[in-house]
Parts: sequence; C-alpha cells; structure tokens
Amino acid sequence: MLDGLAAKITKEGEAELKAYEEYIEWCDDFTKEKGFEIKSLTAKKESLEATISKCTSDIEGCDTKIEELVADIATGEAELKNATLIRDTEKADFDAGEAELMDSIDVLDRAIAILEREMAKNPALVQVDTTNVKVLLQSMSAVIDAAASFSSMDQKKLLALVQSRETAKSGDEAAAEADEAALGAPDAAIYKTHSTSIVEVLEDLKDKAEAELSDLRKAETNAQHNYDMLKQSLEDQKAADEKDLADEKGAKAAAEELKATSEGDLAVTVKALADAEAALATAQTTCMQVAADHDATVNARKGELEAIATAKKILLDTSAGAVDQSYSLLQVASGSKMTSRTDLANAEVVDIIKRLAKEHHSAALAQLASKITAVLRFGAASGDDPFAKVKGLIQELIDRLVAEAAAAATEKEYCDSEMAKTEEKKGDLEDDIAKMTAKIDKAAATSAKLKEEVKELQAELAELAKLQAEMDSIRAEQHQAYLTAKADLTLGLEGVRKALEVLRNYYGNAALLQDESKFGAFMQQPPLPEKHEKATGAGNSIIGILEVVEEDFATNLAKEETQESDAQADYDKITQENKVTKTLKDQDVKYKSAESKSLDKAIGELSSDRESASTELSAVLEYYGKLKDRCIAKPETYEERVRRREAEIAGLKEALRILEEETAFMQRGHRNMRGSSQ
Repeated sequence: MLDGLAAKITKEGEAELKAYEEYIEWCDDFTKEKGFEIKSLTAKKESLEATISKCTSDIEGCDTKIEELVADIATGEAELKNATLIRDTEKADFDAGEAELMDSIDVLDRAIAILEREMAKNPALVQVDTTNVKVLLQSMSAVIDAAASFSSMDQKKLLALVQSRETAKSGDEAAAEADEAALGAPDAAIYKTHSTSIVEVLEDLKDKAEAELSDLRKAETNAQHNYDMLKQSLEDQKAADEKDLADEKGAKAAAEELKATSEGDLAVTVKALADAEAALATAQTTCMQVAADHDATVNARKGELEAIATAKKILLDTSAGAVDQSYSLLQVASGSKMTSRTDLANAEVVDIIKRLAKEHHSAALAQLASKITAVLRFGAASGDDPFAKVKGLIQELIDRLVAEAAAAATEKEYCDSEMAKTEEKKGDLEDDIAKMTAKIDKAAATSAKLKEEVKELQAELAELAKLQAEMDSIRAEQHQAYLTAKADLTLGLEGVRKALEVLRNYYGNAALLQDESKFGAFMQQPPLPEKHEKATGAGNSIIGILEVVEEDFATNLAKEETQESDAQADYDKITQENKVTKTLKDQDVKYKSAESKSLDKAIGELSSDRESASTELSAVLEYYGKLKDRCIAKPETYEERVRRREAEIAGLKEALRILEEETAFMQRGHRNMRGSSQ
C-alpha cells in the first residue's frame, strides 16, 4: 500500500509538472499574443482616428459643393422658366399672325376665283385704273356683289386688304418719284400705264401674304429651334448638376456612414485595447502566482515521498515474520462426473434443438425440445421405442416447416403483387390530395391575406374618414377662432390708434413746456405757486406703451392672417390627398374583395374534389392496412423467415442423423449380444 501511495504521489507529481509546463507555455504564448493584439489594436485605433478626421473633412467639402450645385440648379431653372415664358409669348404672337395671314390668303383665293368667273362673263371688267383706289374698290365691289357666295364679312376683309395695299403702294411710289426727280429723271406719268387687271392686284396681294406667312413660319421655326437648343442645354446642365448633386450626397452619406462606423469601431477598439491590457496584466500576475505555487507543491510532494520511504523501511525491517504467521493461502480441488454414450447423444439432440429455438426465437422448437426431453425420460417406461418417437416428432416438425415454407412463398407472391398495386394507387391519391391541399392552402392563405388586407384597408378608410372629420372640425374651430381673433385685433387696433391720436394731440407741446421750466430753473427764479401742469412724463410713457401695443396688435393680426392662410392651404392639400387616398383604397377594397370571393369559390370546389379523393384514399388505406396485417405485420421479413426455417430444418435433420446413428449402434449392439448368447 505504501508503494502504491508513493507511486500515486509520484504520478500526480508528474501530471502536475506536465500541467505546470503546459500552463507556463500558455503564459508565454498568451503574453506574446496579447502583446501583438495590443500593438494591432493601437495601430487600428490610430487608423480609425485618422479615418474619422478625413470623413469629417470630406463631409464639410461635400456640404460646400452641395450648396453650390443647389444654387446652380436653381439658377438654371429660373433661366429656363424665363425662356419658356418668352417662348410662350412668341408662340402666341405667331399663332395669331399665322391665323390672320392664312385667313387673308383664303379670302384672296376665293375672291380671285369669283372675279375670274365674273370677268369671263363681262370682259369690260378686265382692265381698270389701279392708281385710283376709289375706282379700284368700286369696280371690285361691283364684281363681288354680283357673286352671292361671298359673305359681307369676307368682302370687308378683302376691301381692307386692297385698300391697305394700295395705300402702302402709293407711299412707296411717291417716295420713288421723289428720288427720280432729285436725279433729274423724266416724269413717269408720261409713259406709265395705269390699266391693270383686278385679278393681278389680288394675286399680288396673295403672293405678298404667302411670302409674309413663309417668313413668319421661318422665324417661328428658328425661334423654336433656338428655344429647344437653349432648353436642351439648360436641361443637360441641370441633369449633370443633379447627377453631381446626387454623387455628392452619396459621397456625403458614404462619408457619414463610414464616420459613424469608424466611430463605433473606435469605441469597440478602445474597449478591446483596455480589455487586452487588463487581460495581459492579469495573466502576468496569475502566471507568477502559479510558478510560486508550483515550487511549493514540489517541495511538499518531495517531503511526503521521503516520509513514505521511511515508513516502508521501518515496516520491512520489523514485520516480515508476523506476516508469514498471520496470512496463508489454501487451494481446494473438485472432481468431475462421466456419462454414457446414449446420454451424450440424447443431450446433444436436445441441445441442438434448444439452441435453434433460442437463436430463432421459435416456440415450436422450444416445445419440441420439451417433448423430446419428456419422451427420452419417460418413454422407455411405457415399452415404446423412444428414439422412434423422437424421430417421428422431429420429422413431423420438418414436414410442417416445409409446408409452411411453400405456403409462405405463395403468400409472398400474392402480397408483393397486391402491395405494389395498392401502394401505387395510394401514392397517386396522396399526390392528388397533396396537390389539391397545396392549392387549397395557397388559395386560403391568399384569400386570408386579401381579407386581412381588405380589413386593414377598411380600418384605414375608417381612420381616414375619422381623421378627415377631425380635420374638418379642427379647421372649422381654427377658422372661427381666426375670425374672432381678427375681429378682436382689428377693433383693438382701431381703438389703440384713436387713443394714440388723442394723446399725441394733447401732449404734443409737452417738450416746449418742459424747456421753459428748465429755463426758469436756470435763471434761479424764486419758487412759484404750484399750478396744474400736464402729466407729460406719464403721458409719454402711456403713448410709448400704446405704440408697443399697436405694433403687437398689428403683428398678431398679420400673424393670424398668415396662420389662417397656411392652415387653409394645408387643410386643402391634405383633404385632396385624403380624397385620392380614399379613392385608391376603395378600389383596392373592391378588387381584393372580388378576388377573395373568387378564391373562396375555388377553395370550395377544390375541397369537394379533395373530399372525394380522401374518401377513395380511406378505402384504399383500409385495404392497405389489411394487406399489411396479412403480409408485413410479422416479427420478421419473408427472407428472414426463409433463412430461419432453412436453419431449423437443417438443425432438425442433424438431430435426426444423430438419432439414426445412435439407433443403428444400439441395433448392432443388440445383435451382437443376441449372437453371443447363442
């Protein structure tokens, strides 16, 4: 025992030394790792601080750039708005001018057609003196009056066009004649003819009108093109500025996100650095304490081993004889019993059958073993041959097992066929039911979701109606409060202004009187009897207070009007938004309710089909259960039964062989005995 105790202490010392060495190694590794971790965390802290500083600078730069871009976008929008206003004005002028010229051309076309038709009837109208406007107009009126298809309004337009043309032409010709006279040219009237066709006059007017229309359209096209170019340029610049603005905002957001992330990481890093430094200090202290404890443990274990060795030596020197006298060992041997050959054969047969019964858990074999035991024990007393009876029992069981094997094979074939058909039908029905169930579940989930959404929409509509009603009530109260406040402030403002007018008129010369009293005091006159004087100081104080009150009343009145205007605008805006929202939600309720009803109808149809399939599946399952009870509700499979039965038959045949050999031996012995007796 002392040796065992010493061995145990020595083993514990070795284990403790191994653990100490591993711990010291861990201390070294931990110190190195924590040192590296502290170094890495310090570098990471400095890097994060630099990143935060850079992000702050980037955010400030982005803010400046964003302000510049917002200003540029606003300037571009203002320029585009002004250009659009000018373009709209030019377009309106063009539309009016174009319509007027096209109307004039239309009138001239119809007048030319009428004049050509009338002149064909009366050739005398072909040539007229176009220098005399009056004659020209009379001739044209006579011709046009003859045409009943020309309206009086169109006649007025035509005569106005001709008169304006002739007036302009006369002015141009007079200017040309004056120029020719200045150059000494002969009088044009000497050789100039004044006979011209009215149709030519009108065609000349039409050509000029068409030329003016063409020039007007060209000018409009150029103006529109210039506007489009300017608009495209401004819009491109705006798009570029907006892209830059979005980029700057994105860069700012990214910088802010990076800054926030870095600040969070910095806080974590600072904490981790403090934890690492604390862990390093704790580990160093702990490792030093473990080293000191190890030294103390080694010394204590060494002393304990020395004490055990001393005790062992004392025992060896003093107790050897006492041990021999007190403790001795004795051994006892036992004998064995022999049996006859017949007993051995019988025991072997019974043992084979019992072993088979135990291996295959066969009640029939166990029962057979019991019967054989009983026959062998009591059969000889009745005079019968026990071996023949035992062989008969064994052969009977073998025959029964062979018959059962044939029946089992036939049953197996039937079961395999029916099980396959039934499982196929069952699988088809289960697949159909699963598909219908999936459809029903999906439709039910969708319908439930739609109903829930309809319920939520209805609740939102109710809440919206409640909110609108509250807004209406609040708006009415605000408006009534505004009217009351406006009336009070207006009345108060009028009263204050009237009071100020009265007080200012009364205390208007107070300053002069005050100067006179000061003058009297300066001259050092003797005191005069007290007289009533205006309370100028108090009056001026009241006037000052009333002026402040007047300003407050005016300010409050303007504030009330502004607040009323803003409140009404907000109310109108929110009310319109609520109307749009209500319309959209009403449509959602309508459509989702209809879809939910359609899904419920489909669920009903699918449920009916699934119920029919389930009824059929129930019948199949009932039949399938009966098949399983018949075919597979066994403690073992068919193959296992075949192997077991073959093993049982082989064992039983082996038992028969042993019995037959023993029977032959006994018969030979009996014949020998009979021969010797003769």
